[in-house]
Amino acid sequence: MAERILVVGNGGREHALLWKLRRDAPGATLFVTRGNGGTAGLAESIPIDGTEIESLAGFALRERIGLTVVGPEVPLANGIVDEFSARGLPIFGPTRHAAELESSKAYAKALMRQHGIPTAAFETFDDPEAAISFVERDGGPLVVKASGLAAGKGAVICETTESAIDAVRAILGEGIFGAAGEYVVVEELMRGEELSVFALTDGESIMMLGAAQDHKRIGEWDTGPNTGGMGAYAPVSIATPELLSQIEREILRPTVAALAEDGRTYRGIVYAGLMITAEGPKVIEFNARFGDPEAQVILPLMESSLLEPMAAIANGAALNDTAAVRWRKGSALTTVIASGGYPGDYEKSVPIQIPPDLESEDVLVFHAGTAIREGRLLTSGGRVMAVTALGMDIGEAAATSREAAERIEFHGSYFRRDIGWREIRR
Repeated sequence: MAERILVVGNGGREHALLWKLRRDAPGATLFVTRGNGGTAGLAESIPIDGTEIESLAGFALRERIGLTVVGPEVPLANGIVDEFSARGLPIFGPTRHAAELESSKAYAKALMRQHGIPTAAFETFDDPEAAISFVERDGGPLVVKASGLAAGKGAVICETTESAIDAVRAILGEGIFGAAGEYVVVEELMRGEELSVFALTDGESIMMLGAAQDHKRIGEWDTGPNTGGMGAYAPVSIATPELLSQIEREILRPTVAALAEDGRTYRGIVYAGLMITAEGPKVIEFNARFGDPEAQVILPLMESSLLEPMAAIANGAALNDTAAVRWRKGSALTTVIASGGYPGDYEKSVPIQIPPDLESEDVLVFHAGTAIREGRLLTSGGRVMAVTALGMDIGEAAATSREAAERIEFHGSYFRRDIGWREIRR
């Protein structure tokens, strides 16, 4: 087992990964790229960005890193796994071509169409006039998506034909998402309930990691603009064993097999963002890494080792098909505390006060947009931290998470008080 581990990234997801790795390997030495205000007690921060791939590979060689875990999508899309593998460095995550499952929605949709994997009907365009003609012919409601990586904000839900045309013009004509919007995917707007499902894969075998549900909108009762995620919870009652088995059988296994057939053997974690429609589960999108803030509820519930299967995948070994993931009983819910103004403009370097007795076995604070300067904890991003609570049921976890979030203070702070409302209503 790896004794020296590097985690690439410095957000809430990476803080949660470090927390889990520390529990799995108490004696390991952990490193993180430009750590945040909450990771200092878990890992040594190194002054290299997650996008500085050659520098990171050099660091990993010098420091004899036995396992590198990639948190965010951009290093994967830029080929960090290819570079590390070429130098004989074990790394957890898919290669650049395999990661196009996330970094190119156009590729992912074409793959699903070719292999009969259930998803929304769609067409792909690089010419705005052709896209507008399609929209006018098809009519709304539609979803217009930038094909590339747009920090979770590249999908525009359009209830009317006019709003879909505006979205096409903004993405293809005005280039609001830059290179990520060189192509757009125009697809039907699916109706149903969203579900995030996670699985580890060695390129052939699948190890299911369960499901979570996140809340993307800034406002309570899921109103307002999309964000990177304002909260999440797990488990989700609609994710029955029967439904998860169907998702594994009809979506996850066929996708991994299709990628291998396409010469893009996929090793790492597959995150399927799904819509549970009246016709069954359909893919909204795939991600090539742990979700954020879903990782902050999945990982605290995981009692068995995450390090062991990740290390096997990173070293080119097969997953142990007989190994079952063990889960803690009960529920986990996380509330994201954001800076005032997010997802628009917001103030940075605002002092944060966290009561020293706030965290416990059942209350965890995962930092995202924080930094320590001159001994003071300050905000440094839009999503500042995620407050995860564990409880016997979703109601208990929700109440504990909200109460803990209310005790964290900084000027302009904002969080939703309704995370998990669908589950609690059920």
